[in-house]
Formats: sequence, C-alpha cells, structure tokens
Amino acid sequence: MSMPFYVSPEQVIKDKADYARKGIARGRSVVVLQYDQGLLFVAENRSRALHKISEIYDRIAFAAVGKYNEFENLRVAGVRLADLRGYSYDRRDVTGRSLANAYAQTLGTIFTETQKPYEVEIVVAEIGETVHDDQLYRLTFDGSVADEHGFVAMGGNADQITAALRERWSEGMGFDAALRLAVELLGQTPVNGSGETEQRVLTPGQLEVAVLERQRPRRKFRRVAGQRLADVLGVADDTEESGGEVQ
Repeated sequence: MSMPFYVSPEQVIKDKADYARKGIARGRSVVVLQYDQGLLFVAENRSRALHKISEIYDRIAFAAVGKYNEFENLRVAGVRLADLRGYSYDRRDVTGRSLANAYAQTLGTIFTETQKPYEVEIVVAEIGETVHDDQLYRLTFDGSVADEHGFVAMGGNADQITAALRERWSEGMGFDAALRLAVELLGQTPVNGSGETEQRVLTPGQLEVAVLERQRPRRKFRRVAGQRLADVLGVADDTEESGGEVQ
C-alpha cells in the first residue's frame, strides 16, 4: 500500500505566496503619492478601456496590479459594498478603512481556503479634509494590510521605485512635480539584473493617470489624460494612437 503524498502546511503557504508574488511582479508598476492638493495615481497602461485605477466612492479610489480579471472582481465588489452601505446608512459611513478591512478578509479567505491565490496587490485611498487626514491602505494577495504614508509603489520594479521615492518625494509637492517624478520612475527599466536601469520616455498614450482632488465638490475623483498630460511631461499627445491590453 502506497503512502499518501504529504506536503506540510508551511510549504503550501510558501508555494502559494511565491506563486502570487511572481504573477504580480510580471505586471507594470503603479504609483500612488500625495501632492499638495490631493492624491495622484499613475500607472503604465496602454489600454484605454481596461483600467488599473478607478473610483470606488465619493472620496475613495482603487488602484491595482496583477491579473486584471481578479482585481476587477475586487473593484466591482468594493463599489457594490460602498453603494449598499451609503444607501443603507449614510454616505459618511463609507470609509477607506472599512473597505480595506473588507478586502483584507476576502483576500485572506481566498489565500487560505482555495488552491490558487489571487495574483493581485491593491491600494485603497481616501482623500481627507487635510493632508494629514489622507489614508493609503496597501493590501497584498494574502490579505495583509499596511497603512502607508506619502506614497506607495506596487508591481513590477516596486522595490526600486519605493527606494527612489524615499529619496526624492517630499510633502507638499505640486501636481506637475509629482507627476513628472512618478512617470520618470515608472520609465526606469532594470537591465539584465545588473542593478543598472534604462530610462524610457512614457507618453500619454502609455499612461493611466487620475487624482483625488481635495477642492472638488462631493466626488473627488478625476482622470487626467491627453493634452493635459502631454503639457506637463513635455511630450507629444499620442493618446489616439495607443491601445493594448492591461499588463
């Protein structure tokens, strides 16, 4: 009689985590950072229809990297939860913290109870009345939650981008400076694992950019595209020429 195949729980968890990390690292990075008037979201994304950055509720936005179908399921669930809570109670009862907690429970359950974990990493961001009231929650594939301050980078070469942001980001940056910094860092591509990078010029057609603006009326979310992006970056507007899948 053959012995049943056995894998320790520790090894199962490690294998799932390694699998999810590899899937997330294959995608292009997303950067979220504070600027003087709100929160800025920048992603390398050639698709005009499939978004990595979206509005969840009046003051709350969502950014993600990884498998599109998986983080889109999470986004839709978040919108439905926010709408239900706001309709049943009050719009002020819908908070970034409550949505982050709900996502953490969902991702944690999927990671522990299913064979294949979600290959996603997400940020839930809420704009406050002042800079110090802004909230950034980073959630990983296993349901872990981190309360970030100032900036977040996910996917691709996130570690390298985070290290650069620690050196170059400063509180109170203007929109133009913050956008140029984010786009410059997203355009840095590691070369053959040597530690060196190659600088690519990213154009509006290759970018997805949005903001949560503190001074806007109730709905704070706004997308930034086309000529506005081109003017800030000092490049030609190639939006109409772009197209492709989410990576």
